Order: sequence, then C-alpha cells, then structure tokens
Amino acid sequence: MIDKLVSLFRDVFSRMAISGQEIFNLAFSMFLAFAIGLVISQVYKRTQRGMNHELTYMTTLVVLPPTVTLVMLFIRGDLIISLGLIGSLAIIRFRTAIKDTRDMVFLFWCIVVGLGAGTYNWTAVIIGSILLLGVIFILFLLKYGRSKNQDYILVISSETSGSYEEIQQVVNAFAESMNIRSQEIQDEVSETVLEIAFKTPDPLEFEKLTKQLYALSFVKHVSLLAPQLSLPA
Repeated sequence: MIDKLVSLFRDVFSRMAISGQEIFNLAFSMFLAFAIGLVISQVYKRTQRGMNHELTYMTTLVVLPPTVTLVMLFIRGDLIISLGLIGSLAIIRFRTAIKDTRDMVFLFWCIVVGLGAGTYNWTAVIIGSILLLGVIFILFLLKYGRSKNQDYILVISSETSGSYEEIQQVVNAFAESMNIRSQEIQDEVSETVLEIAFKTPDPLEFEKLTKQLYALSFVKHVSLLAPQLSLPA
C-alpha cells in the first residue's frame, strides 16, 4: 500500500515538470513578499496617527504582498490565465472605505512588492522598500505636514449676566489666536463656541485654562475638543 502511494506521488511530481530552480524561485518570492509585508505592517503601526488603527488592516498588509506574488506566478506571461484572473477579480467588491490617504499608500506599496517579487525583481523590491521605509521614517520624525499649533474647539456654557470680556481675557492668556465660531443664547444661558490655537499644546495648559474658566462665577460648563483628531466612523 505504501509503495503504491509513493509511486503515485512520484508520478504526479514527475508530470508537474517543475525544476529545482523554479521551486526555489517560487519559495523565495513568496518568502520575500511575506517578509517585506510584515515589515510594512510594522512601519504602519509605528508611524500611524489618530485612533483609526485596525488590526485587520495590519493583517491585510502582511497577506497582500504574497497574494499578489502568487497571482503573478500563476500568470507568467499566459494570456488565457491572465484573462481568467481578471474575470474572477471583477466579482470582488471592496466595501471598506479608506479613511486616511496614508492607508492607500501602504496598500499600493504592498501591491508593488507583490508585483516585483512575482516577476523575480528581488533586488529592486528590496532596495525600493528600504528607500521608502527611510523616507517614511524621516517624514514621521520631522512631523512633516503636522501643524505646530493645533486648533481646538472650546465650548463654554455660561449665564447671560456674565461678561464675555472676562472669558476672552482668560482664553487669551493661553491661546495664540481665537475666533468665535458660534454663540447661542436660550433661557438666560449662553453657549459660546470658540476656535483657539494654544501657544503650547500641553494637557497641563488645558487643565489650567479649564480651572480658570470655572473660577468665573457665571461659567457653568466647559468642554475642549480636538476636531483634527482622527476618529473611527
């Protein structure tokens, strides 16, 4: 029985007509795509900002490069297979919305790695990925594109008998700039919404501002919001 199974497997592998070099190319391409995908996912995790961090997206970054590599290995210049793959991919619909343009860049990076590994352009994939990794970390360390003074929304509920000038004096001591976005008065209660940029965006400064506003007898409620913070939908 065992001899029959061994001879059967031997017969199957002999018909596959795959040389040792081809097996090595396939295995190395898949390994390289997986390894670089793992590195890309860790780079995304270290440099990602905001609160829309998803573990499923990191898994996608790891699995996508070897998947694209496998597709390229299947095609290998065969027009019929490529047309069949295009037809099968046409039925896939992506329902997950990309919330950050950086996420799209990382996805495209993974696809490029898969294309390069699947066409045996290993050197270009490795060197290109190292250069991209360096650029991303340099931009992250330089805080490129991030405002030095982040704008915040300050919502103050107070009695209409109070003086807005007193509120303005307190806020001006902490803010570099201040603009009124809206003001609503109802039942002797005034709600003022201010857009402010702090001189030094620090939690201790926020706490001091809040305490000084509550020290005003006519102030009832204070809320501080950061509208530029990425929140999950």
